[in-house]
Amino acid sequence: MTTPSALERPTGVPFARRLAARLVLLPALALSLLPPRRIRTVLARVRHGATPATAAQAKNARDAMCAVSLRCAGPKGCLPRSLGAALLCRLGGSWPTWCTGVRVVPPFTAHAWVEADGRPVDEGVPDDYFTRLITVAPASRSGR
Repeated sequence: MTTPSALERPTGVPFARRLAARLVLLPALALSLLPPRRIRTVLARVRHGATPATAAQAKNARDAMCAVSLRCAGPKGCLPRSLGAALLCRLGGSWPTWCTGVRVVPPFTAHAWVEADGRPVDEGVPDDYFTRLITVAPASRSGR
């Protein structure tokens, strides 16, 4: 038996932000089809020159992705949603920490999300709910 649910799509996302989210949606979907190692390589190159994203910047990007895509807003849309949010932040000159990992408590579930200030952005779970397996943090100022 399934439980009916309704997706909550953010409202009030400005038109320009929705347009930018649509611009990064296709690259995010394409990236989500790649193996994890390749995703990490691409994101590590894209992040250079960006400043660390604030929690507000990361949340705004995440909200914009959910506003323009039902797939991103859905329960199985975490990978394209997180990739799109990271790319959208990058368009604005910032970079959140992009993460993939697994749930700490059974049953096993993989997940992808963005973090700012060391905390998951708008995930609705405690900070230690997931174990990080792959992260792409903002590049250090020394260029590494």
